[in-house]
Amino acid sequence: MNAKTKDHNLLSNAISEHADLVQSIFYEDNKKIINIVEILLKTIKNGGTIFWCGNGGSAADSQHLNAELIGRFEKDRLPIKSQALTTDTSVITALSNDYSYNYIFSRQIKAYCKKKDSIVFISTSGNSKNIIEGLKEAKRIGCNRISFLGKNGGKAKNISNFSLIIKSNNTARIQEMHILIGHLICLLLEKKIFKKI
Repeated sequence: MNAKTKDHNLLSNAISEHADLVQSIFYEDNKKIINIVEILLKTIKNGGTIFWCGNGGSAADSQHLNAELIGRFEKDRLPIKSQALTTDTSVITALSNDYSYNYIFSRQIKAYCKKKDSIVFISTSGNSKNIIEGLKEAKRIGCNRISFLGKNGGKAKNISNFSLIIKSNNTARIQEMHILIGHLICLLLEKKIFKKI
C-alpha cells in the first residue's frame, strides 16, 4: 500500500466516522437538542444569561457559540444575552496562580451567575476538574447545568441537569459533533426568539 492510498484510507475513515455520528445525532438526539433549546429559551425570557465554558478546543467552541448569540447566526436581530467564561485572561491567570486552575470557572460562576441563568459546560471527557468544580458551584446556586460531553459522559453527566453525550472515544469527532449541536441550538433559538424577523 503506497503513501497516497494510506492517506486516502485515513481520510475516508475519519469522514465515515464523522458521518455516522451525524446520523446518530439526527436519529437519537433531536429531542434532546429541542429540550435544550426550550431550557435556554426560558432562560432568556426570564431575563437570564447563557454562560459557556470549556478547555482547549471546547473553550474555542464556547467562544464561538457565545459570539453567534451576541452577534448573529442567520438573521440581523437584537443580541441574545450570553457570556463565555474562557476569555478574561487576567481573571483566568489570577485564579490559576492564586488558587488553582481547577477553580477558573467555579469562581467566575460564583461571581456572575444567578438561579435564572443557564451554563453550558463543554467537555470531551466529562472529567476535567475545572468543569466538575464549575458544575458543583452551578448546582449550589441552582442554575441550569447543560453539558455537551463525549465518551461515557464522565463525572459531569451526574452533576448536570441535562447532558448530551457523543458516544465516541475520538476527541476530534466529539468536538465536531459539539459544534454542530451548538449551531443547531443557535439556529432554533434565534428562530424561536425572533419569529417575525
